[in-house]
Amino acid sequence: MLLMKKLTEANARSFTVVLIIVTFFLRLLIAAYTGLGNGESYYFRGALRFDWSYFDQPPLFFWLGGLSIKLFGLNNFGIRFPTVLLFAGTSWLLYLIAAKLFNNKSAFWAVVMLNLSAVFTVATAVWYQPDGPLMFFWLAATWCIIKILGIGSPQLDLKKDKGQIYRLWIMTGICLGLATLSKYHVLFMFAGVFLYVSTRKDQRHWLTHPGPYLAVVITILMASPIIWWNYNNNWVSFVWQGSRAGTRDKAFEWHIDWFLRSILGQAAWLLPWIWFPTVRQLFVSWRERHKAEYGFNFWMAVLPIVFFTVLTLWADLQYHFHWQAPGYMMLFMPLGFAVDKALTGADEYKRRLTRRWLNFSIYFTVVTITILGLHLVTGFWQNYGPKWVASLGGGKVDPTIQGVDFDEIMTRFEKEGWLNNDKIFAGSTRWWLAGKVDWALRGKKPIVCFNRDARNLAFLVDPNTLLGKDVIMIGEANAYDETIYQDATPFFDSIEQLPDIPIIRGGVVEEHLQVFYCKNFHQSKTPLPDYPLYRQLNGLVPFGK
Repeated sequence: MLLMKKLTEANARSFTVVLIIVTFFLRLLIAAYTGLGNGESYYFRGALRFDWSYFDQPPLFFWLGGLSIKLFGLNNFGIRFPTVLLFAGTSWLLYLIAAKLFNNKSAFWAVVMLNLSAVFTVATAVWYQPDGPLMFFWLAATWCIIKILGIGSPQLDLKKDKGQIYRLWIMTGICLGLATLSKYHVLFMFAGVFLYVSTRKDQRHWLTHPGPYLAVVITILMASPIIWWNYNNNWVSFVWQGSRAGTRDKAFEWHIDWFLRSILGQAAWLLPWIWFPTVRQLFVSWRERHKAEYGFNFWMAVLPIVFFTVLTLWADLQYHFHWQAPGYMMLFMPLGFAVDKALTGADEYKRRLTRRWLNFSIYFTVVTITILGLHLVTGFWQNYGPKWVASLGGGKVDPTIQGVDFDEIMTRFEKEGWLNNDKIFAGSTRWWLAGKVDWALRGKKPIVCFNRDARNLAFLVDPNTLLGKDVIMIGEANAYDETIYQDATPFFDSIEQLPDIPIIRGGVVEEHLQVFYCKNFHQSKTPLPDYPLYRQLNGLVPFGK
């Protein structure tokens, strides 16, 4: 409440800097003391092995993670540090852009919204994911583009400012190139800028100007590592991502349930009381699109939000509700302006309601992150909270266990002498569990995923170097009956089940991992052409025909 009264155009920048610094150090604590999630653990192996690109993501965040662990060590802080640092930069860029398009106070509130929404404040801001560099370079490119287009500032003269214009287009190309090396979402940025320029008479001259095409050429050149890697791997990354937009060899069918799940998931990820006013700004931006600041934000926001939402009518995108995030990030700018207007307007009821909404949002996010963070580290909820909450995830196991490092795996490997035994490697029949095992062992053992869906792991370890060796296979409960019998037995002479590995948090055993000793790894006598492992042992690339 005091902050809302003291905020002015003159001090909004200082307030934003303080907010960014405080949240930066708080996120460093979260990064250091909470375990890696399933996706983060799975991505970890890519940070250990430099390559031009990777199966399901472009290479930049792998490169950054690899560099960071060389600087800070092979630990949670080391692999997550680039994400935390980049999000601080993302927050600052959002402030600069929103201040230019609207005003300083609006920009401050835009950054507040960014830091309160669930999908951004931890998932994008802390976790080792490609979204961190994507958001940063998305906004860096946006900063260059609005300066070129004269949105929020005087338009540049095509003749007098020729040198500056070309420098800005070159910078735009570099930023878009880095965004492309982060995630394929950058296609929506290209399309959004094109639609904005095409729909405004005062901007259409850029369609015939060399600058945009120079930026496109630079972007493509910078994306060449992705193209080169895919050229040598049957274009598998593009095929894989494209398959997610289709029906995956199934008959076309409408799925209203998937569509509703996507909308509800987006609302939950953003937080419903933030999601609703943010979506409202999409319609406000459309209505006010004749104003440059609104029109630009509309076209930059609408495409990723609508595309990935409509897609769920026929494509099962599962729980990837964060794919719309770049669009929502752009809408925080007009939302910040709406918040500023509500707080400074003549309507006392609206001012009071907005203050309560802000206070609730701040308290909820702070309290929730604190409780979840403490539970992730200590597991205190198992002793002091109602256990039925864990079942809300749809299973018997507390879903937050996914954010706990399975250090007990390393303990078992050391105790049994497997860690230093060169004739033993690690394996699993699930890509995400293989990642958890790999992170627990800190990459000290080769890891193989024995499954059709091996994803990136199929490219990071050459199974031909492991022939004749034994594997310690890690599975979930009932793993032998559900996956190992089908996926692993063709590749071994025998499989023996060993005592389980209990996963303990706060003194409570929360999950059991099954352990199998598999002898003499060899090629399957039964043809399994849809298994990446089988293809590799035949001298083929993991995926393809």
